[in-house]
Amino acid sequence: MFGLHLSSAGLAAVALIFVLAGLVKGVTGMGLPAVAMGLLGAFMPPVAAAALLIIPATVTNVWQLFTGPDVAGVAARLKVMMLGIVMGTLAGSWLLTQANSKWTTAGLGAALAAYALYSLLAHPPAVPRRAERWLSPLVGLITGLVSGATGVFSIPSVPYIQGLGLGKNELIQALGLTFTVCTLALAAGLALGGALHVENATASALAMVPAFAGMWLGTAIRGRIGADTFRRWFLIFLAVLGADLMARPLF
Repeated sequence: MFGLHLSSAGLAAVALIFVLAGLVKGVTGMGLPAVAMGLLGAFMPPVAAAALLIIPATVTNVWQLFTGPDVAGVAARLKVMMLGIVMGTLAGSWLLTQANSKWTTAGLGAALAAYALYSLLAHPPAVPRRAERWLSPLVGLITGLVSGATGVFSIPSVPYIQGLGLGKNELIQALGLTFTVCTLALAAGLALGGALHVENATASALAMVPAFAGMWLGTAIRGRIGADTFRRWFLIFLAVLGADLMARPLF
């Protein structure tokens, strides 16, 4: 069930997608799961795309997590949110593995479009420290449900974390921690749903090569392009791609 059987052209397309996804992460510091899920979801069921994403996303996010100075402090502050993510992802992954693929594709498109439009049009609200006690588990649970059902980790976790008033390094670590927990919980959910196989894991491991190549390229060109302009066009692209995926079940 959900085993991947890709032709040579399919493998080439997957490699190119992970190069592009890695390039976006190299330039902006995020976006690999969103780009990979959106483009892979255009020609395969989202559950298969999520299985391909597991290893590249885990490795790149663990690397991001340990680039800053205070892993323990960030983890302690966000531990309740992480618990909510695990619970929500395990519940949401049932939809990804069991629901009709055309509707999970539409859900993936909705998540991508919502993330892109929010990032383009809104500013993260400041989150008072006293509100974290009840907001963190709620945001974690909703993030988990969305990531489990669609493979997209950014809603509402990214706006929430951006509103916590963290320093630059702590923000990068917090995002790395969140995406790592989302990815590992998604892997557990896919395994429980019978969506992880040897061929999936092998293809996912091989996808690390183009993903890291793209990250290296993105990091190399980051200083030569306008990061804000790149990010804006990237989000516009995600919004259009999300709208296309949402409309597919209607035709």
